[in-house]
Amino acid sequence: MNRLDLRALPAPEPLLLALAAADALQPGQAVEVLTPQLPVPLLEALEARGLHWRSEPCADHGTWVGILRPVD
Repeated sequence: MNRLDLRALPAPEPLLLALAAADALQPGQAVEVLTPQLPVPLLEALEARGLHWRSEPCADHGTWVGILRPVD
């Protein structure tokens, strides 16, 4: 699984890069992104695209978001 650390980027780059990575997923593929905070706009956009996600706080600042494109 690919992992992207987007914490050091200025807004809106973390959102745009996370969405680009999510849009590139093939069915059954997943990516994890590390964002500076809980990315509510990202989560809403993922839901609108029909993607599955889960989030959890990162011990050293930020939030991990796992993104999965389901198999149809």
